[in-house]
Amino acid sequence: METYQEKISLLQEMIAFALVDGQLHDREYDFIEMIAQELEIDKETMLKLYDKKPTKVIIKDEFSRICQFYKLALLMHVDGVLHENEHKKINEIGINMGLNPYAMKRVLHLMKESPTRMIDGDVLIAAFHEQYN
Repeated sequence: METYQEKISLLQEMIAFALVDGQLHDREYDFIEMIAQELEIDKETMLKLYDKKPTKVIIKDEFSRICQFYKLALLMHVDGVLHENEHKKINEIGINMGLNPYAMKRVLHLMKESPTRMIDGDVLIAAFHEQYN
């Protein structure tokens, strides 16, 4: 993440995504709080984002967009319940970020197959780069 506004945008997108199924699970909140700490966004600022309308910041760097997609995918799985609305929304978000739909599908499949719902960073990047060939 380059700028403060990109960090805020990521958190806003994660909050909106967590609410797509109509409720905010404790594990989703904890995950968002952990990401906020990682991004060096204080808790007070993070809490204010729950009341704000999201502002879109387009991330130009593909690697950052892939990482953002992966964080959203982790958030999707953190509560242990995969809602159809979450699946539709993550695909919509990924397409709007300019990510390859086949790579997104592959990543989501790999995560679903993983017992921890996590995949190695090299596998994540490879899933997107193999679509270039």
